[in-house]
Amino acid sequence: MFVPPKSPSHELWDGPRTGVDGAKEIFAADEAYDNGRFTMFLKDALLSKHVFMDSPVLAPSILSENTAKRMVEIGKTQRAIKQLSPLVQELRIVKSDNEIELMKKSGYISAKAFIEAMKWTTPEFTEAQLWAKLDYECRMRGSSILAYVPVVAGGPNGLSMHYVRNDMKLRDGDLVLVDCGGEYNSYASDITRTWPVNGKFTEPQRELYQAVLNVNKACIKLCTEEANISLHGIHSVSTRLMKEELAKIGFKTSTWDLERILYPHHVGHYLGLDVHDCHDLDRSRKLKRNMVVTIEPGIYVPYDDRFPRKYQGIAIRIEDNCVVGAEEPYVLTATAPKEVVDIEYCCANN
Repeated sequence: MFVPPKSPSHELWDGPRTGVDGAKEIFAADEAYDNGRFTMFLKDALLSKHVFMDSPVLAPSILSENTAKRMVEIGKTQRAIKQLSPLVQELRIVKSDNEIELMKKSGYISAKAFIEAMKWTTPEFTEAQLWAKLDYECRMRGSSILAYVPVVAGGPNGLSMHYVRNDMKLRDGDLVLVDCGGEYNSYASDITRTWPVNGKFTEPQRELYQAVLNVNKACIKLCTEEANISLHGIHSVSTRLMKEELAKIGFKTSTWDLERILYPHHVGHYLGLDVHDCHDLDRSRKLKRNMVVTIEPGIYVPYDDRFPRKYQGIAIRIEDNCVVGAEEPYVLTATAPKEVVDIEYCCANN
């Protein structure tokens, strides 16, 4: 382990450092050195049979960008460098029981924050204030930070998948789509809920919401080893089910329009120490017990007369975090209301 050395002058301004001896005593490193020696160490290490590191070097790094590039080029000529990140991701994709317990806590904290946010929401507030409310509720329950910049999208702002301006007024009669989650002991949660700003769904909002909810619940049931399915497989099921649900409420939609316009994103991703965890690992692998995935179908109806006018401008996504089980999934975010009756009850009880 290479660490910054003890330095009274630096510590005066930036706080205590572990130092070389502390790295051994506290973190149980077999060997520890001043990080100023790292460049020379790496030059020697590149003569080894294998050196595991990422190229380009991921920030933050104790190597300058130019030094890192030069070292990597030297390593390539020696054929020594092997990619590190995919190996680490293989270790991360299946969680230990201890990790699952941390993720249960992370999910519960964020779910409770959503309850408080729903109860608090009224047309007098802005998206920015709702963001602040969620951040406050997560931190007060034990999250160190939000796991990512949230989407807090009132009304048609939700038609943009990654709307993060979060600076407009919430309007009476609109829905608000919120994609947010806190981190607990470095483990992320990632929840999306959509609810009415004034606390009551209109009939078109309710119909479209129920369609998405039916797909969400059906896909969650597939998060088992017994189902013998991958995230790609669940996505295929979700698009088929979504088309069926939309047909029930009057949509005459081609598969092309569904997958390119109305539901253009994947149904889920891996979750853990990062929001989009294990990003180099393909979503075509079969789900195994103690993998953690998101299930997040959504519908985004643009102002386009190919689609029923009463649903235009409505955006709905419902996202849960699921631990893959042998025969039954465990939903980490079940505390966050998602049934219509539960959401309206929650919004009415500030």
